[in-house]
Amino acid sequence: MSRTGMHLALLMGAALMLAACRQGADTQLPPVGAAGVAVERSACEGRGGSFRNRGAGILACFTTPRDAGKACRTSDDCTTACLARSMTCAPITPLIGCQEIMTNLGTRITQCID
Repeated sequence: MSRTGMHLALLMGAALMLAACRQGADTQLPPVGAAGVAVERSACEGRGGSFRNRGAGILACFTTPRDAGKACRTSDDCTTACLARSMTCAPITPLIGCQEIMTNLGTRITQCID
């Protein structure tokens, strides 16, 4: 192979390697830390939610379901949970802690979510 041919082969190989690197350059990793919290807060508030501490320093997006307070008999009557004591759809999601809820079959159970 001539010297010019070798240089051309090296240049083409370098160009291919650069092109391969460029494909992944447009892919961004999701933000973390304070920037990630800001993105999550903005998305939550954009959905009408409230971004706050749910305990142990863990932040969560709390929203009011569209059927909050509606009378229910089973969990199928609600978008979230049917509260057993009031027989109404949960006023907020997620439900944190232990709650007595109705299953889709109308059975009363205790559900605990940390």
